[in-house]
Formats: sequence, structure tokens, C-alpha cells
Amino acid sequence: MRRRNASAGGCRVRVRNLFLIVVGFGTLFAFGVAAQDAETEKAIERYRQMLKEDPWSNPGLLDSDRGEALWKTPRGPKNVSLEQCDLGKGPGKVEGAFAELPRYFKDADRVMDAETRILWCMEQLQGFNTADLVKRPHPGGGQPVKELGAIATYVANQSSGEKFAAKLDLPQEREVVALGEDLFNRRSGPMDFSCATCHAAEGLRIRLQGLPYLSEPKEARKVVGEWPAYRVSTTHVMTLQHRMYDCYWQMRMPQLQLGSDASIALIAYLVKTAQGGEIAAPGLKR
Repeated sequence: MRRRNASAGGCRVRVRNLFLIVVGFGTLFAFGVAAQDAETEKAIERYRQMLKEDPWSNPGLLDSDRGEALWKTPRGPKNVSLEQCDLGKGPGKVEGAFAELPRYFKDADRVMDAETRILWCMEQLQGFNTADLVKRPHPGGGQPVKELGAIATYVANQSSGEKFAAKLDLPQEREVVALGEDLFNRRSGPMDFSCATCHAAEGLRIRLQGLPYLSEPKEARKVVGEWPAYRVSTTHVMTLQHRMYDCYWQMRMPQLQLGSDASIALIAYLVKTAQGGEIAAPGLKR
């Protein structure tokens, strides 16, 4: 009887020791992964800093130049340029306009972000069909940003160095911001995700990519002003409308159409949260 008890006790000791060993290895592995992640993040940040120190290494500037040419070139069924497009500071005035968007436009009776306003001008001034432009508005991997995205990159670049200063205080604007906040935090879709699932806590990451805490103004001010951005992984510029579309796709949500009320609302909420942050577009992303 004693031998059986001693055997059982020895078994318990061995199991306990094995458990402690496994926990110990698990803890060491976790620390190792955390240290490796920290080193990887530092290396990625050094890479980004090197690119920022040499602005001409940013391929997104080529699309900004292309966008400027598209802005000034007569095109479309009406064969006119966009130089009479009013982005909020008067017809044809581009410098500083992006910093004050989104905003309510009386002529369209709608709150618009930069891309939606440019799209509206392309239809009204140049005669393009909006339905055609929003069918496939975003580039695939390795393809250059579409013309609308290039123009938006140019417009954003003309506000680089300025602070986000969209007032968003009119009743129509406040309503859109409130809708954007609701959409940002609402869990839905087959995965029961929301924007907040990835972007409403500090220190989250997906694979090697740190996830910005976008509902926190301090963090949002660092990040939102870098869009449009050149993405090294896809070798093209991605606009903020494209970023919203891509996030919805990753959440397995219904396709988010460029210029839709939902897309504008999300952008308005992010810009409101990032108010006072510096614009550095086009930015550089992984």
C-alpha cells in the first residue's frame, strides 16, 4: 500500500516538474518572441527613417507629380482641366486644401473628403461618369494608383507640413463624424469585427505590423496624416479611401464603395480624432 502511494506521489512530482518545465520554456519562448518582435520593429522603424531622411527615395512623389499633371490637363468629355475645382478654398486653390477636409460643400449638399470632392469635380467639370470611376477605383498589387488616387496624392502633398484643421463643426459635419465613430466601434459582419477590434487598444499587432491606436488622439495625430501613402509591399500608393476599403475587405464586410456615406464618415471621424496632427503625405508604409 505504501509502495503504491509512494509511486503515485512520485508520479505527481514528475508531472508537476514536467508542468513547470513546460511553463518555463513557454515563458522563455514568449520573452524571446517579444524581444525578437521589438528588434524587428526597431529595424523596420530604422528603414522607414532612412527613407524619410531622403524624401526623393519615396516613389509616391512620382504619383504626386502625375496627379499634378492630371489636375492641370484638359480631359474628359468636356475636355477641361480641374483647375476650376473648388476644394474649399476657392476654384483651383490646392495648397492647404487637404488640411481642411473633409468639409460640407453647399454646391453638392454633402460632406466630402478629398477623393470624393475630386470625383465630384471630375463629373461636374470634366463630364466623367462617376459610376464608371468607382467600379474599380483601386489598384491591385504591383499596379500604379488610378488617376483619381494620383490626383488625391497631389492634393494631399500640397498640404504637407501643415496641421489637420478641418473644423467639422457644422450640423451636417457633426452628424457625419458621429456616424463615423459609430461605424468605427460597431462590431458586425461574419467575423464580428469592428475597426476598434484592431485600433482601439495600445500595443496590438498583426504579424510584424504594429496596429495604431486610432481612437486615441495622440496616436491618431502621428498616423492619419501619412495617408495617402506608398506601400512597399504592394508597390503602389494607397489612398485613405483605399485603406478603408481594404480594412472592410479584411473584416469580410460588404464592399465599401469609394465616396459612400460610410467611407466619408469613417475618414471624418479619423481626421477629427487626429486634429492638430501634421500632414506628411505621401507617407511610407510597409
